[in-house]
Amino acid sequence: MTFERYMDLCLYHPEYGYYMQGNSRTGVLGDYFTSPDLHPVFARLVARQAAEMWEMLGRPARFTWVEMGAGSGRFAVDFLHWVKRARPDFYQALAYELIEPGPKQRAKVLDRLAVEQFGARIRVLGSLEEIEPVTGCFFSNELVDAFPVAVVTRAAGRLKEIYIKADGDQLRENFGPLNDSAVAAALARYANQLEEGHRVEVNRRAIQWISSVSEKLVNGVVMTIDYGDLAEFLYTAARPRGTLLAYRGHTASKDFYSAPGEQDLTAHVNFSALIDAGKEAGLSVAGFTTQERFLMALGESTGFSDLYDEGHTESEKTQARLKLKRLIYPGDSEGARGMGNIFKVLVQSRGIEAPLLTGLKFAR
Repeated sequence: MTFERYMDLCLYHPEYGYYMQGNSRTGVLGDYFTSPDLHPVFARLVARQAAEMWEMLGRPARFTWVEMGAGSGRFAVDFLHWVKRARPDFYQALAYELIEPGPKQRAKVLDRLAVEQFGARIRVLGSLEEIEPVTGCFFSNELVDAFPVAVVTRAAGRLKEIYIKADGDQLRENFGPLNDSAVAAALARYANQLEEGHRVEVNRRAIQWISSVSEKLVNGVVMTIDYGDLAEFLYTAARPRGTLLAYRGHTASKDFYSAPGEQDLTAHVNFSALIDAGKEAGLSVAGFTTQERFLMALGESTGFSDLYDEGHTESEKTQARLKLKRLIYPGDSEGARGMGNIFKVLVQSRGIEAPLLTGLKFAR
């Protein structure tokens, strides 16, 4: 089978897939940290941006926030608590819909949200197809990097796709023909200078996904936060083995085959492909920036007052500042030390003429 098919099974097999088993994936007990795991300030600042989107749309009576890839539900809880406390006017208009494909994980999210008493404004769904067209925002954080990717190399001057084959109790890689013309087209468009022996990933699912999201958006915004970059910075000779990584127990590795279904597999996002596919689907580009610049712009006006909870001691405030530092400081290609420049924020829109969002104020 192709590596793309192998990765799809490892992550999304109904019974054995990494994302379908209902295990703790993030945080201290998981395999990696996401921004919402570090501190509620991430969700609070995004909620500030959401309120501004609502105002730019003319304060519609119903504004739907669709979180794709709900994970543990932590982001939703922090987001909704902030809106309820700080913007009760926006809270009255807000409908919150979460998409989580794994039934076991959906049940956990429902249990978590049930104790918060947010009411009927929340729905937890299994797929994008279940959502009616909305005015609002489609939001994702570390979703697109978890879509299965085709892996391509150049061998003896020819483009070859990576296939996986069982050899006894081991899994081995083999070279084979490109499995789909869409893979060849993506390589020609974004990685046509692939050197001998080097590898790149092609995320066909991301293109299908942004097209499907566009069909569901009447007016509003698509906000995609993930690690990756524009194609000219992503597909370079500095990454001869591509960006594909396995995460297990907070350790990154290139061992993709020893623990199928028991570790996360992920590849950096080609934001150029999302931008181009979005334009073809009718989405305009409102802005593209780093997580550092996005969060700094949103926090600047209030002196990052969202960082602290009422009654925080000086020690707790210090810990909060250290966690904010992790969110905004630069990191390496595996996210070590900080997330600020590795993570990018892409904002696409429909029905809002060049929205001047505060989070894009420092965008280059």
